[in-house]
Parts: sequence; C-alpha cells; structure tokens
Amino acid sequence: MDWFLDAVWVRYGYDFRQYARASLIRRVHYRLQSEGLKRVSELIPLVLYDEDFFQRFLKDMSVTVTTMFRNAVVFKGIRDQIVSFLRTYPRINIWHAGCATGEEVYSMAILLKEEGLLERTRIYATDYNNQSLEFAKHGIYPLKEIRGYTENYLCAGGKGSFSDYYQARYEHAIMNSDLKDRITFAHHNLMKDGVFAEMHLVLCRNVLIYFDQNLQNRVLKVLSNSLVHRGFLVLGDKETLDFSAIANEFDEQVDRQRIYRKRPVLNSIT
Repeated sequence: MDWFLDAVWVRYGYDFRQYARASLIRRVHYRLQSEGLKRVSELIPLVLYDEDFFQRFLKDMSVTVTTMFRNAVVFKGIRDQIVSFLRTYPRINIWHAGCATGEEVYSMAILLKEEGLLERTRIYATDYNNQSLEFAKHGIYPLKEIRGYTENYLCAGGKGSFSDYYQARYEHAIMNSDLKDRITFAHHNLMKDGVFAEMHLVLCRNVLIYFDQNLQNRVLKVLSNSLVHRGFLVLGDKETLDFSAIANEFDEQVDRQRIYRKRPVLNSIT
C-alpha cells in the first residue's frame, strides 16, 4: 500500500499517505477490484503510466456525496447567527473548501441572496478534483433531486420558493446565472496548498473525517490562517476542533452545529 501511495505522490503530487487508513484501504481495494486486479502492487504501473487510471482513482478518493442545504440546521444557524455579522462588512469573502460538485455552494449563494448580501459577496469554491469542479461550474442537477432540495431549503429557513433559483430543462435544474456570477471555482488541494487570505467565512464540511490527525491539523491551520479577525469556520457534523492544533483559537458560535468563531488576538504586554 505504501509503495502505491508513494507512486501517486511522485507521479502526480497528490499525497494520500495521511488519509484515515480504514477509508483509504476501502477505496484502494474498490479500485483494485474494479480494475480486475488482485494485488495493490499491480496498481503501481498504472499510476506511473496511465493517466486515465489515475483519474478513476482520484474520483474514488473524492468526497462527492452532498446535496443542497445539506444538514439544513447548519444553514439555519448561519442565517440566524452569522449573517448579522457579515452585514457589517462592505465586501464579503467566503471560501467553500472541498466543494465537490457544488450543491452546498449554490445553497450558500441562495441564502445570501435572500439576505440581500449576494451582490457584495465573492464565494470561492475549491476542490482538488477537476471533474467535480467542472460539474459544479455548470450548476446543472437532476430534476428528480429537487423535491429533497426544496425540503432542505425550507428547513434551512428559506424565505421564498426554491423554484425561483433554477430553470427546468430536459429533466435537469439549471441554477440561475445571478448565483453563478458570484462564485469563483478554482483548483485547490488542501493536502499541500496554502491559504485563501481575508475570508470572513470558511466552510469545510465532511472533509476532515477522511484525514488522519496530522493532516487534519495541517488543514485546520490553513483554514484558520485564511480567516479575517473574528471570522467564522464551519465544519461537518462529525468533525470538531476539540483536541486539534487550533482548538484554543476558536469559540463555538452555535452549540452542536460545528459553527466556530475565531477568538480575538490579545496583544501581549511586555
């Protein structure tokens, strides 16, 4: 396994060696079976010489399970507890780190539009999987998912009709252009890339659970250093800052919702 991961790192610069081991083993063995192979060592030549194989493996490793207004209570918490602070800024920067196929990014854009903040906000949505980013840029989702999206939207405190934010075309829902115009999609690898500076709100939900403790701390430092003074950080419901390298830098803003606010920096007296 380690030699295979070393080959991925050397050939493509993606470092999965600090992924949570159980999840990593499960995904690698899924790819092994899909390729009709028996030993992990047989994957090494494919990594080194077959870029199509690597794209298949990268898709296996990507977090793509998401939905509009996922865990609606969190979006309700953002609306009720964070929006009032965002209103105090003339320009607002928001970063969705590990945005996958973009459903939660468009959810945030809808929330901001309803709160009258979208026009002064730039949303940065990043992922290391370029295929996911391309899907997200188009903002086209199966129409059959809309009922679930609408229920989540209402539970998240939606103030209008969810149908106002997309156009129905050929069994698909196409998100409105005014939402897309406020979103910048970009490649960013949390495993090795640096900060997005001057963010007022950073969301990185259901990504850290796939990393080991060392990589979690590395990523959390990047997220923390990307925030402005007193900025907000939102994690997934199974993720926490407790016992992390940045635990003493944040307070929990909304109980049990994994919504944190950066503590004031106190100047030391010498």
